[in-house]
Amino acid sequence: MKRRDFVRTTVAASALAATGAEAIAAESLDAPSSASIREPFSVDFAPHFGMFRHHGGGDLMGELRFMADQGFRSLEDNEMRNRPVAEQEQIATEMSRLGMRMGVFVAHTIHWTEPNMASGNADKRAEFLEEIRASVEVAKRSNAKWMTVVPGHVDLRLHPDYQTANVVETLKQASAILEPHDIIMVLEPLNPRNHPGLFLKGIPQAFQICKAVDSPSCKILDDLYHQQITEGNLIPNIDAAWDEIAYFQIGDNPGRKEPTTGEINYLNVFRHIKAKGFDGILGMEHGNSQPEAAGEIAVIEAYRAVDPG
Repeated sequence: MKRRDFVRTTVAASALAATGAEAIAAESLDAPSSASIREPFSVDFAPHFGMFRHHGGGDLMGELRFMADQGFRSLEDNEMRNRPVAEQEQIATEMSRLGMRMGVFVAHTIHWTEPNMASGNADKRAEFLEEIRASVEVAKRSNAKWMTVVPGHVDLRLHPDYQTANVVETLKQASAILEPHDIIMVLEPLNPRNHPGLFLKGIPQAFQICKAVDSPSCKILDDLYHQQITEGNLIPNIDAAWDEIAYFQIGDNPGRKEPTTGEINYLNVFRHIKAKGFDGILGMEHGNSQPEAAGEIAVIEAYRAVDPG
């Protein structure tokens, strides 16, 4: 058996069996060093900047190199739109050198407490569409294919059906901007416990909207953390909405940390997604359950344990 296979196997087994101090001890003995190069994961997990900042030396390029060495083939960066152009280009250049793909970034200002898309307000619609146009340029610089869209707060003054019609019309206009560039905006339903009052809350609702927009540039971001809270039934809901899902995000519940720290059977979920032929990105949009460098290693080994192989 090759050493990298031996290390991966023994660490994954110890991570499942050990708890508390025993798990930390196992990690310190068997964890990969920043100099080691591990085989790629069998599905395309995408970390965020900051997730491995200790091993990356506090440097974005160093963090990218560490991710690639540990077998990650993509990056997800919600803040890409807000980074200086020179930094966007630097990240894209290094990712290209490492053979990594760019996952989602947030495409626009999210209105957490006041209605925008749902209201049908012409000024709010124009603001959103202008930000989408600007995000096309960000996507080109960063080689991104997907961008996250959140329709914002409900408008309590309007019937829900009118709100849906307003959202659909705005997304149709945004799709017309994106289609010539083969860029996909992915709609992210967010759970009402963490984000009360938002318009888009569940996968069935997002499915209905995507069918109404009827564009290859308007699809679903299925964040499994949010959907476990909102509706559960993860695998049947994935199947029901499969035609409109273009992207997944990950976080265990409760706590929104890495897989194996909560109630979701991520190994089975990932096996199912892989078996359906998904070749897109699964973004790691969660925190680390443990602090410092040891917590970063725990994240890597958690993903090794749930990699469907």
